[in-house]
Amino acid sequence: MATERFQARSAPGGLALVQELVNTHAVARGADPDLLADRTFAERWLRVAAHQWARTRGFEPPDLVLSETDLQALRDLRAVLHELLAIPPDQRPGDASGIRVAVTRRAQAQLVSDEQGRVSLLPLGTGGGWLESAIWSEILLAQQTGVWAQIKLCREAGCQSAFYDSSRNGSGIWHNVRTCGNSANLRASRTRKKLRTAAQADAAADADAGGGSSDGSAR
Repeated sequence: MATERFQARSAPGGLALVQELVNTHAVARGADPDLLADRTFAERWLRVAAHQWARTRGFEPPDLVLSETDLQALRDLRAVLHELLAIPPDQRPGDASGIRVAVTRRAQAQLVSDEQGRVSLLPLGTGGGWLESAIWSEILLAQQTGVWAQIKLCREAGCQSAFYDSSRNGSGIWHNVRTCGNSANLRASRTRKKLRTAAQADAAADADAGGGSSDGSAR
């Protein structure tokens, strides 16, 4: 699974599928490849991710085969999701009920119910089309419940993994404080040290220049 490579906290329920797709990108600080680099990698990842989603939602897992067109569509969808998660959580739009919207993307899903009257969204389509339907269905549900704001991108530039922020006040910015958080704090500390050293050097140079001017005037 893509998210396991980052050791990031997984989103609850079916929303983990959205997180999974975002986290298929290559790991900059390790040797893990882009899981959408070719059809073999992509189908292997998608098969596992779809089966996990199906278990979570109580559906039969779909039979998924990707074409080259599907593969590029998945990469494009991943880029769109990355852009959406880059928006600060408090600035993301929520439920669009009652708002007139211009349709820019389409996905197919069917409303289904069980014997107890519980209603679910069943994504339709095959290959990459099925995944896109599942992704947008999960985003819809997350926006309606307010959970969408808890999926974030790690602020560490070399990471950018998607993680689920379970902090009480929603203040998480790194997927792992011990790794990405420590790296960011260490860089900040080094930057502050360099700035202090540069400021001290400038002050010493100014003092020397001032002293030399006084000596010269005394002569």
